[in-house]
Amino acid sequence: MRIAEATTDAARQACFDIRRAVFIEEQQIPEAEEWDAADATCRHYLAEDETGPAGTARLIAKGTSAKIGRVAVLRPHRGTGLGARIMRAVMEDAKNNGFTHAELESQTYALPFYERLGFVAEGPEYDDGSGILHRLMKAVL
Repeated sequence: MRIAEATTDAARQACFDIRRAVFIEEQQIPEAEEWDAADATCRHYLAEDETGPAGTARLIAKGTSAKIGRVAVLRPHRGTGLGARIMRAVMEDAKNNGFTHAELESQTYALPFYERLGFVAEGPEYDDGSGILHRLMKAVL
């Protein structure tokens, strides 16, 4: 499995296709909630193997903090540890690029996954507009 920043139009489109499949089609998040202006300026990451795209995440720079989001793994690749591998790759890239902290907005069911990667939940649960409860999480890189 190769995990790298999506630097071509085709790689970025693969990231968007994964997000569409996972968030819009599977989780029924309204399309208007999935796409935002940050997609044009943030770093996108693509995980792929010889069969094709498998997972994605994005990183938005917020000063010295890297906001990681839109972490998604296609159904055939779930349960393989790919989500953790994507997160570790994004966190390592963030650290190598001078970020000192990472933050994310976790769906509440995924809190234990991010805790295993060193994130700590802060504040109350909230609906981010998608109809799914989230919590803010932070980690030192």
